[in-house]
Amino acid sequence: MSIVKQNDQRAYNFNAGPSALPLTVLEKAQQELVNFKGTGMSIMELSHRSPAYENVHNEAISRLRKLFSISNDYEVLFLQGGASLQFSAIPINFLQPGQKAGYIMTGVWAEKAIAEAKLFGEPYEIASTKEEQYRRIPGLNELNFNSDDAYVHLTSNNTIYGTQWNDFPDTGDVPLIGDMSSDIMSKAIDVSKFGMIYAGAQKNLGPSGVTLVIIRKDLLEKANPNIPTMLNYQTHVKANSLYNTPPTFGIYMLGEVLRWIEQSGGLAAIEENNIEKAKLIYDVIDQSNGFFAGHAEAESRSLMNITFRLADEELEKKFLAEAKNEGFVGLNGHRSVGGCRASTYNAVPYEACKALSEFMKQFQNKHS
Repeated sequence: MSIVKQNDQRAYNFNAGPSALPLTVLEKAQQELVNFKGTGMSIMELSHRSPAYENVHNEAISRLRKLFSISNDYEVLFLQGGASLQFSAIPINFLQPGQKAGYIMTGVWAEKAIAEAKLFGEPYEIASTKEEQYRRIPGLNELNFNSDDAYVHLTSNNTIYGTQWNDFPDTGDVPLIGDMSSDIMSKAIDVSKFGMIYAGAQKNLGPSGVTLVIIRKDLLEKANPNIPTMLNYQTHVKANSLYNTPPTFGIYMLGEVLRWIEQSGGLAAIEENNIEKAKLIYDVIDQSNGFFAGHAEAESRSLMNITFRLADEELEKKFLAEAKNEGFVGLNGHRSVGGCRASTYNAVPYEACKALSEFMKQFQNKHS
């Protein structure tokens, strides 16, 4: 069995995060690493108050607004602490005494988010598919929330279970908050449906260390002002995300990834490519007569994380070992559930997904 790698030195990177970055972005960063735009310094050495860095910072925000069609009704922030810090920041800002907040339970990250909210108020589960091993996204008809809730929270893509929202609920006057860490910028969405969107950068936007927050101005006006400075969104709005030293290199890389998305044809082209990549692998699963078994129900399948099992753990170990020998990285399922997972984020090339689909077919032929 022999699969020709895309490059003698580049692995087929299916890591769930930190994950693949566009090769052209990495090469540009390499070229600019020591002397950024004639400054005689690396971007990592520049003051975050310098004009050279501020141009990088503001250009990244501008590209993001354009690509994601973010109106002036929203603020765009670059924060730190990952999505996990937002699990606390959201309720401490918006879950006022006497209010409730609804959480839609679709996996581990939703569980972590509601656990943090319980430290600050009264969150409750709007719907859950936990008893079904999180194989699907709840239907819109299953979502019953209160008209006076502080907010409704969902996780748009579930990395561990391989499920993804196709249609988002209309929550009316109740702000909808979305954790989009693992599928942000993988397709165009209607940002206006959301009061807030947040995402760790390390899957589709850049390296780890940057957290994107898109937040509607009228929601900001309702935030509790009497909270720690660094958890207060207004702190960062007023300072253009420069209240303290930001992750400057990560923001530079994020801006370059956004440039790459533009040069790739924008979000419509990115989505089309993501659909084609995922289809390569799902088709093998569906046509394997049960040799490979997908975890997610078909209508809830993720384009970002393809989760599957083989007949038994010994066969899975063989699959993962042989895949590693062929240059495939990151195909182990999450430690909490086991199995296999191929994360096909934006920067994972079509060729890598094609190679994986061919490897899967060859492996089945060898071990059937």
